[in-house]
Amino acid sequence: MAKPSHSNTIAGWREWIALPEADVPWIKAKIDTGARTSSIHAFDIEDAGETVAFWVHPWQDSSDDARRIELPVHDRRVVRSSSGHEEERIVVLMPVQLVGRTIDAELTLSNRDSMGFRMLIGREALTQGFVVDPSASFLGGRAPREIRMANRGR
Repeated sequence: MAKPSHSNTIAGWREWIALPEADVPWIKAKIDTGARTSSIHAFDIEDAGETVAFWVHPWQDSSDDARRIELPVHDRRVVRSSSGHEEERIVVLMPVQLVGRTIDAELTLSNRDSMGFRMLIGREALTQGFVVDPSASFLGGRAPREIRMANRGR
């Protein structure tokens, strides 16, 4: 068995994360070892071929604090959802702050409106030195109370 090249950071099954380049200081994410690639809820996607512009809502069931993001297209992939449905998705590369560390993560753009979390962190991002404790939540800290209350039940 290969030894990891660095120490591991423990993450809970859900974490508050940040997207610093998108000016999103708090978004609740599910840490999902069953998913290969990370995903973010994106809408009004404008695919210009080599670049893509899209909007994100950091809060579940809310359009408050929407942010427009424009990035180069990193890849295009066919992704199979947990229900078995396959679709081609645009992939972008974006810095993500997770449990006090900033990593570059590949994010597929998808409609996660009906999902419990606006963002999902998959195995590819977690291989950058994370282990998941499925009995823990928010090991990287909690959003301020007013943010949590605005996102409560969402």
